Amino acid sequence: MAENDEGDLNSNLLPTHHRTGDPQLDTAIGQWLRWDKNPKTKEQIENLLRDGRNKELRDRLCCRMAFGTAGLRAAMGAGFCYINDLTVIQSTQGMYRYLERCFSDFKQRGFVVGFDTRGQVTSSCSSQRLAKLTAAVLLAKDVPVYLFSRYVPTPFVPYAVQELRAVAGVMITASHNRKEDNGYKVYWETGAQITSPHDKEILKCIEECVEPWNGSWNDNLVDTSPLKKDPLQDVCKRYMEDLKKICFHREINSKTTLKFVHTSFHGVGHDYVQKAFQVFGFKPPIPVPEQKDPDPDFSTVKCPNPEEGESVLELSLRLAEKENARIVLATDPDADRLAVAELLENGHWKVFTGNELAALFGWWMFACWKENKSRNADVKNVYMLATTVSSKILKAIALKEGFHFEETLPGFKWIGSRIKDLLEHGKEVLFAFEESIGFLCGTSVLDKDGVSAAVVVAEMASYLETRNVTLGQQLIKVYEKYGYHISKTSYFLCYDPSTIKSIFERLRNFDSPKEYPKFCGTFAILHIRDVTTGYDSSQPNKKSVLPVSKNSQMITFTFQNGCVATLRTSGTEPKIKYYAEMCASPDQSNTTLLEEELKRLIEALIENFLEPTKNGLTWRAV
Repeated sequence: MAENDEGDLNSNLLPTHHRTGDPQLDTAIGQWLRWDKNPKTKEQIENLLRDGRNKELRDRLCCRMAFGTAGLRAAMGAGFCYINDLTVIQSTQGMYRYLERCFSDFKQRGFVVGFDTRGQVTSSCSSQRLAKLTAAVLLAKDVPVYLFSRYVPTPFVPYAVQELRAVAGVMITASHNRKEDNGYKVYWETGAQITSPHDKEILKCIEECVEPWNGSWNDNLVDTSPLKKDPLQDVCKRYMEDLKKICFHREINSKTTLKFVHTSFHGVGHDYVQKAFQVFGFKPPIPVPEQKDPDPDFSTVKCPNPEEGESVLELSLRLAEKENARIVLATDPDADRLAVAELLENGHWKVFTGNELAALFGWWMFACWKENKSRNADVKNVYMLATTVSSKILKAIALKEGFHFEETLPGFKWIGSRIKDLLEHGKEVLFAFEESIGFLCGTSVLDKDGVSAAVVVAEMASYLETRNVTLGQQLIKVYEKYGYHISKTSYFLCYDPSTIKSIFERLRNFDSPKEYPKFCGTFAILHIRDVTTGYDSSQPNKKSVLPVSKNSQMITFTFQNGCVATLRTSGTEPKIKYYAEMCASPDQSNTTLLEEELKRLIEALIENFLEPTKNGLTWRAV
């Protein structure tokens, strides 16, 4: 919390009978009651104080949210470690301070603010309200603000930052998190999410100015300031125009007999996916009526994450059966991810994994490039990217077709900033992805984009339909040509940071100090890469090509049998995740054998490296 004269603050603000006997807590309570102008969150703290619930007060007020992977993400409610009016004001003041230092033309170029449809009645906290307060802080400091007048998909913010040449932007969203959460996602002038050291520097600036400035609470500025502009129509028009760059078969689209069902998961996606379909020449997809309109309670799903598969896609699959639609497209609540399901001949649904969809996208985007390239286009100038825990299928396609494939650290921020570098060096990037159903076709946006991905899948399916091929059949063709890639991802819960640390330290000192394991059970290890320490046994100098990431644990094992497995900790949850993939050559086509081998390897990995029983790990509840 801010430096203040504690004694003075406490005596002014906390009557003697309210003192807790803990000077740090008394200061924090005093600050909160003095600074918070939201009656509901202020009342939450007053009630805890009145009821003498000091432990909860300490939990809420004596720590601050970490500025993480994509800015801030936490539950909505009262307290310095929650998302609420006051903490969003504080964060924006820190942003202002940092951007003022980085850009001499900040007040000419301005800042973009977008929001989704989340909200919480008990703390009168909604994404729209938080967006208005974000804008107010900057408008009060004479910064031009491009504030969207209604909810937009997350990709619209990075797109607008680039198109409007703003210095940065914020999207108020918690994507597919549970309904209690919200977030503050920050984009740099490049249109990519912020990476280090910006995150640490912004956090320092936030801590330097925690007291709200004059004017920071004045959300009337959003209606009265001439510096506020609404970019909605302009950005939407430009975005839809840019979509045409990745539309290759408009004629087929306009004639297709395929029907599509789209669910927007109670979020922002409906209107924008409908528009995108129009741009590609399609009839509109059939919306799931119960999930079409925004609902901050996500009332029809246990969790608003389409990645969870069939269990959360129930309504859309049933509607598709009724409407005789073969393909279901699901965008998550902020429309930056996409799930896809296809009805099989046997009446069952296949929900594609992120890695399987990437195999299809990679094949499709390259096939379209090849068909439409100019005479002097060079395949060696073409790139595709994926995060290192995602499938290596694009690597296999690249090796055979002659384009480049690159890996980044997990997280789309790394993909976005790498694409920016490649574009600046005159390279052409066709596609990028992360296995958690995040896809980017083309380079109009430098972040994952569920709206463009949805309409590209629809075009791909319509094209294949003219050849009597389904998405599932095409996936097998891709694997037959480039090699089967069978992957499995899951996680264990571990709430004890020291246990997590000791698991990874043991791997670094396995049979003797500073020696990594040579075997995992009976499986021989070919290479080891440890991004936490920067070690990579496959490199001549033993140094990892990927940047060192000391804050998280991540070790990748390449096995002699062609399997690649990564163990890593989650940046946002108490999880140890594993990602394992069997990368077979095209001549290995017995999928049953490959799946068996992968299953045995995962069992060995868990038993020998994670030791769940000994370490008290909880298996992911499926």
